[in-house]
Amino acid sequence: MLQDKKIGFIGSGNMGEALVSGLVMSKAAKPENIICSDIFPETLTHIHEKYGVLTTTSNIEVCEKSEIIIYATKPQILGSVLKETAPALDKSKLVISIAAGVPLAAIAAGLKKELRLIRSMPNICAFVKESATAICAGQFVQEGDVEMARAVFDSVGKTVFIQENILMDAFTGLSGSGPAYIFIIVDAMADAGVKMGLSRKDSLFLSTQTVLGAARLLLESREHPGQLKDRVASPGGTAIAGIHTLEQGGLRTTLINAVEAATKRSMELGEMMVKDFIKNAED
Repeated sequence: MLQDKKIGFIGSGNMGEALVSGLVMSKAAKPENIICSDIFPETLTHIHEKYGVLTTTSNIEVCEKSEIIIYATKPQILGSVLKETAPALDKSKLVISIAAGVPLAAIAAGLKKELRLIRSMPNICAFVKESATAICAGQFVQEGDVEMARAVFDSVGKTVFIQENILMDAFTGLSGSGPAYIFIIVDAMADAGVKMGLSRKDSLFLSTQTVLGAARLLLESREHPGQLKDRVASPGGTAIAGIHTLEQGGLRTTLINAVEAATKRSMELGEMMVKDFIKNAED
């Protein structure tokens, strides 16, 4: 689907590079059809030498030479980059943003044009090709646009298509922020292993591998997590004793509250972004 498409990246930092790597390594797109821009020449040298893609310091050039344009900039500078590149954008191009917390309404306000817009939210696991990515579509997308966007992000993991409104904020609270929750859980389990006498190295490895194995079993078995939990927790055994302690400590409630708090914060940031973009568009 992407083999003959010209794909441009505005911003070639960590997430931009992760996507370039996924596209090239999976052979979803040809390196010679990818062009990347960045403000740091050393970043462009690195990405060209490693992946064989084209590079430039000009964001306008990326827009002019691309059919699919991915804005991989930090949210706080997206407004100025959109304003700079708006003259080079039209409905012949698919515009994808991965800027966290920036809703489609804000992007539309910044561009002041009717464009084929896609908003996406990959997570940090894109670096190991295991991202959970949500995408949502703007008003003027055409047939096949969502499929092309999914093809981009499927190169670094798995994608889901959702309606924006509150669902993108909920995704941010769950999967966008979720890796941080898991890192804390893994760290805490490793600390517990050390307390019980394991070496730090072995404890961290065992904690990490346990989470990885549990996640893979869930995905491949397609069983409900409660069913798998019951298979581990034998009557009067060690697992049920541990589960009882987790329930006493309110682990479920704490995790639910964390996702809810992150979702609400995403909504607040989105509202702020819309106001800022509209104000800048009027200036």
